[in-house]
Amino acid sequence: MLHKVSLGTGNIDKYRLIQNREVIDEVVNLGEELKGLRLCHINSTPFGGGVAELLISYIPLLRAVGIEADWQIIRGDRRFFTITKGLHNALQGAVYEESRNVKTQRVYQSNNETNARELDPNYDVFIVNDPQPAALRHYSPDSKAKWIWRCHVDSSEPDDVTWRFLRPYIEEYDAAVFTTEDFIPPNLHLAKIATMAPAIDPFSSKNMFIKRYVCRELLENLGIDRHRPLITQVSRFDRWKDPSGTISAYRLAKAKIPELQLALVGSFVIDDPEAWDIYAAINEEAIRDDDIFVFSNLTGVGNMEVNAFQRASDLIIQKSLKEGFGLVVAEALWKGTPVIAGNTGGIPLQMPGDLSNYLVDSVEECAKNIVYLLKNPAISKSLGEKGKEIITENFLLPRLIRDELTLIKSLVAK
Repeated sequence: MLHKVSLGTGNIDKYRLIQNREVIDEVVNLGEELKGLRLCHINSTPFGGGVAELLISYIPLLRAVGIEADWQIIRGDRRFFTITKGLHNALQGAVYEESRNVKTQRVYQSNNETNARELDPNYDVFIVNDPQPAALRHYSPDSKAKWIWRCHVDSSEPDDVTWRFLRPYIEEYDAAVFTTEDFIPPNLHLAKIATMAPAIDPFSSKNMFIKRYVCRELLENLGIDRHRPLITQVSRFDRWKDPSGTISAYRLAKAKIPELQLALVGSFVIDDPEAWDIYAAINEEAIRDDDIFVFSNLTGVGNMEVNAFQRASDLIIQKSLKEGFGLVVAEALWKGTPVIAGNTGGIPLQMPGDLSNYLVDSVEECAKNIVYLLKNPAISKSLGEKGKEIITENFLLPRLIRDELTLIKSLVAK
C-alpha cells in the first residue's frame, strides 16, 4: 500500500479568534452535511513543497469537522521524478520534447499504474495534486469514487506536446481545480472546472506568532548581523523562483545601500532532481560575497526558522518568473512584512491595491523597489499592515476548506 502520512485532528474553533466567523460556521455546517465522507489527498512528497505545506495543516482540520480525511504519497524512482519535473515545467510553458518520447511516456504510465495498484481504494473522493500522479484515475477504472485533479501551477500556456499527452488523463476526472480562471488550459473538456486559491495556516509553526526580537536573535545565531538591513527570499531551489535574479537585484541595491544582506532560504523535495543544480549555482554566488547567506531544510533551517526569517527581515523578495500561487507571499504578508514579488501567476491575487506597486517585471525594477522601501520605513510598515489585512480576509485555511467542501458536496450530491 502507498504510504499514508500520520497526522492528528485539528481544532476549527480556534480560527474564530482571527477569521470571519461566518466562514467558520460555513465550514462547520458543510462538515455536518458531509460527516463521515472518506476523502483522500494524493501527491508526490510529504515535505518541502507547497502542496505538502498545505496538507500538513489541512488534513487535521478536515478531520476536525467530521471528514474522514487521509493523505497518501505516491512512489517513484529518480527517472520518474526527472520526467515529472519536466512535465511540471512544461505545464508552466517550458518546451519538453521528451513528452512525445514513447519510452518517457511509458515510464510515466507504468509508475502511475503501479501506484494505482498500491493505492488504498476505500474512499468516496480522491483529490490528486499536480502532474506526477495525474494518471492514477486512468489506472483505477473500477473506482466508484469521485476524482478531482488539483493543479497548483500556472498552466495558462502549457507546452503543446506535453498538454496533448496529459489532457486525456485529466479529462477522465469528475472535476479539475485551478488557482485562477487564467490558469485553465485550452481545450480542457470537463463537466466541472472550479477555481480556488490556496491558503496558509496561521497557527502552524511557520506562521505562529514569535516576538521579533527572538527572531532577530535566532538569525544572529546563523551569522546574520541583526543591526544591518536584511532581505530574504524563501522558496524551493527552482529556476522558476529566479534566485539568480534575486541575487542580481540585491547587488544593484547594495550599490546604493552597502550594508545590505541577502538570505536565500530554500528547501529540497524528493520529487525535484533539478534542485541540486540550482543549489550549487547559488552557493557559487554566495561564496564570493560574505553578505549572501544560503540555508536549507537539510542544514537545520526548518519551518520555525523560516518564520523567524520572514518576521525579522526588512523585506521579503519573491522574484518568481512563474508562480502558481506563492504561499511564501501570503506567509510574509500575514506577518506584516512587506513583499516585493514577480508580477506573475497567482502572486497578484495576494497583492492588490497599493501592494501591486511592488510587483516587478525585471531585476532593475526589483532593485529600485528594495532601495525605496528600505529608505522609507513608514511606507514599508504601511504595506505590511495592509498585506496582513488582505491575507486575513482571503487566504487563511478555513476559506480554502469551505471552497473545497462546497465542490465536493456538488459532486457527491449527484
